[in-house]
Amino acid sequence: SSLSVVSDVALGFIAFSIGSEFKMSVLKKVGKQSVVIALFESLMAVLLVDAALIGLHFIIPEKLPISAALTLGAIASATAPAATMMVVKQYKAKGKVTEVLLPVVALDDAIGLVAFAVSFGIAQAVQSNGGSIDVISVVINPLLEILLSLLIGGLLGGLLNLAEKIFKSNSKRLCLAVSFVFLTVSLAVLAEKGDWRIGDVEIRFSSLLTSMMLGTVFCNICSAADEIMEKTDKWTMPIYILFFVFSGADLQFQFFKDPLLILIGLVYILIRVVGKYSGARLGAILSKADPKVRKYLGFTLIPQAGVALGMSLMAVNAFPAEEGRIIRNTVLFGVLIYELIGPMVTKVVLKKSGDIVPKDALATTV
Repeated sequence: SSLSVVSDVALGFIAFSIGSEFKMSVLKKVGKQSVVIALFESLMAVLLVDAALIGLHFIIPEKLPISAALTLGAIASATAPAATMMVVKQYKAKGKVTEVLLPVVALDDAIGLVAFAVSFGIAQAVQSNGGSIDVISVVINPLLEILLSLLIGGLLGGLLNLAEKIFKSNSKRLCLAVSFVFLTVSLAVLAEKGDWRIGDVEIRFSSLLTSMMLGTVFCNICSAADEIMEKTDKWTMPIYILFFVFSGADLQFQFFKDPLLILIGLVYILIRVVGKYSGARLGAILSKADPKVRKYLGFTLIPQAGVALGMSLMAVNAFPAEEGRIIRNTVLFGVLIYELIGPMVTKVVLKKSGDIVPKDALATTV
């Protein structure tokens, strides 16, 4: 726990990297089809997992508090783009499904971060008020947190761009980018620890959303952004490794001696997959996507890792010990399963869709 600063910083860089995917030039090429599909697959996972776990809460209220159910529902939206991208690169996948898949996984985590900010704010309000609900804690505080996070992140992104113009050396530019991510994360932590308030209204920033907006603004207005981001990704690799090691150390197998906790984990894992598939299919139908995209895309969105782990870590810090342990271990259990089966399922699905062509078939064609 004394090394929690490493996890906080790692999450900041993960969100910063996600924000860099939101270049206006790229979004214009992507088109509304991928945006519609990403919205539906993210939000459908949230809604279905929320519904299933809230229903489970009424059956076993002593094991699954309502705030934990809401938080797990929000975390369900996140997808791990790295695992999917690795499969695409390794097998040189190319086709209808891959064309839509790449922008969808890029948009997915950003939509997930906003959905998490809303749901997590509501869950915190429900937990702190002992189950009672009021407009300020459930509506105003979460929305204010999102707006302030985007505003602060945008301002810092503009300042980072101005600062980068002063230096020509790549090493100094890298130092600036790293320093601004540290600054962004520390502002968010400071607001959380300081318990800033105006009456009943809380003044908080989401470190994930603020860092994401920092990356978004910076990469849209800085001409050297691509080069700086590439160097930043290499610099942060040891931090990511430590973050995943610390996350793995949190998984307590003895926690799953209780069959009811295993049930919560299985419901989360299965219903999230249903939500991802059905949401992607519905979005593809509404956006008039190719039949192959409608049939196969949802199966490629199973992997879940870094962002979800970060969300669960925030829940551990915000909720009582037992409640935090339920969320953390459920997500870690899910990530373990998803990262084992997700890439394999993606490979099989892309083969079936014709996006991955076996070598022998390719040789015959040539």
